[in-house]
Amino acid sequence: MSESSAASPGDQRVELIAQCKQLGPREAAELLDHQSPALAGEVLAALLPSEAQAILKHLAPEHRAAILSATPPERVKQWALEENYPEGSIGRLMEPPTAVFRPEQTVAGTIEELRELVKKAFITYGWVVDPMGKLIGVITMRDLLFSEKTKRLDEVMLRTIFALKVTLPLLDAMKLTLDRHYPVYPVVDGAGRLLGLVRGQQMFEQQAVELSAQAGSMVGVTKEERLATPWLRSLFFRHPWLQINLFTAFIAAGVVGVFQGTLDKIVLLAVFLPVLAGQSGNTGCQALAVTLRGMTLGELKPGSARKAMMKEALLGFCNGSLVGITAAIGMFIYATIEKNPQAVMLSVVTWLAMVFACVVSGVAGVLVPTVLKKVGADPATASSIFLTTATDVVSMGSFLWLATFFLMH
Repeated sequence: MSESSAASPGDQRVELIAQCKQLGPREAAELLDHQSPALAGEVLAALLPSEAQAILKHLAPEHRAAILSATPPERVKQWALEENYPEGSIGRLMEPPTAVFRPEQTVAGTIEELRELVKKAFITYGWVVDPMGKLIGVITMRDLLFSEKTKRLDEVMLRTIFALKVTLPLLDAMKLTLDRHYPVYPVVDGAGRLLGLVRGQQMFEQQAVELSAQAGSMVGVTKEERLATPWLRSLFFRHPWLQINLFTAFIAAGVVGVFQGTLDKIVLLAVFLPVLAGQSGNTGCQALAVTLRGMTLGELKPGSARKAMMKEALLGFCNGSLVGITAAIGMFIYATIEKNPQAVMLSVVTWLAMVFACVVSGVAGVLVPTVLKKVGADPATASSIFLTTATDVVSMGSFLWLATFFLMH
């Protein structure tokens, strides 16, 4: 067969899956719009449920309906779960339950049933439910293999069951499963009825997607943008945040403009403005990173924000005092070289401004994402833009105000 021959259906499917994982939902939908409904359904079935649901929303209505018609009903039901359970919950990741049996079934009968099931699905465990659908036991393949064929399932099943609640947040579920490492977990409702299954790999893949998007969200890059996103769409995603950033930069510039008279008389202050802004910005970003990590891992509980702010204020004071000494020495040397008679007072002003700026920046690193979360926004969304504004205004404003107060009177 020549190299120009068309790729096999299997190869085409694998290639489409890889492309859809690289593209955002809108671009992936445009790609699948040109594929047959059966092939598009197979590709979507290989993605995370949340990814498939996001792509389906962007498909042309006629093509979406054709894909859903050509896809097994249980998979369509799984995609529909996205609308029934809270965002970020286990319910949005679960698959329809397979290998579900009654306690009175025999080992022999169960094995025969499994022979047909494994042709259609990957089976890891068997699930035993009562007439009301409540999960009462788990069957391992080893137990089926070594048990007598005439035994009932309720004689060989494991009765100690670890299950996840359907409304459980993904992060909480990951904490519970961290030391278990099961390949698949049952998902139940409040009454213990078996609703579906979720694979450990899917949970960690979904969390990896969320974590990888967090860094971009901090600077205004949306979750939808990927490396393969067309440049025009990337421009649409990013540019509004750059305009906001420019507006906030004007605010910082306005603060400096208020003290233009001080800068005109003590020109060397301008040299240290970037030093103050950069140091306080780093302090704020450290606090922001720890706060976002705490939110992601569920460590920042309601009411604990005040304690976190007090900690960051203390760290800001300690770090600001230490780096402030270095900055003050630098200011003293520079002012002495420039033969400024107020070199000592300039050093004191530099130290005070550094301490104050680092304290406020640390507090802002906790306050910005906390406020965003309280108003219902994503805590990571463009948080660094707002934080940068706060640190620039405070660091440069306090530095110039202190210089004006101590040196211009």
